[in-house]
Amino acid sequence: MLKNLIYPAMTAGVFGVDTALKRRSRQKLRPGESRRHGKLIIRNSSNSGAFMNALEKKPEIVLVLSFALTAVCVILFLATLGRAGSRLLKAGLALLLGGAFSNTYDRLRRKYVTDYISFDAGSARFRDTVFNIGDFAIAAGALFVIADAWRG
Repeated sequence: MLKNLIYPAMTAGVFGVDTALKRRSRQKLRPGESRRHGKLIIRNSSNSGAFMNALEKKPEIVLVLSFALTAVCVILFLATLGRAGSRLLKAGLALLLGGAFSNTYDRLRRKYVTDYISFDAGSARFRDTVFNIGDFAIAAGALFVIADAWRG
């Protein structure tokens, strides 16, 4: 059972790091301000919608969806945590939860999610998209869960 503590620690780690970086972005940069570090751009951006500002005009729907999806992940995580089984699935759910907790916490506390990372690379749309560590954890977690399902 002790070996399964790594997964809640992963969730807490993603939440802690992302929350700290969001706070630092808000403290060091004015809203909309950015600083370039080579191809990496650090920003202070707020997103009241979902991914890429989807449903930006309906933040209450985004909050309900965020809660619902987080609750589903919590249930799946708890159902798999104490059982023998795929480490890939458990790690994927842990990453998903860390990002989901961080972004949902931001929505509850601020009514928006703070995004702070973008890249000067790729298409103009990609360069204009601003992310946070929670977003990366959600994407990586989803890929892990899909890879686990694909393995059968």
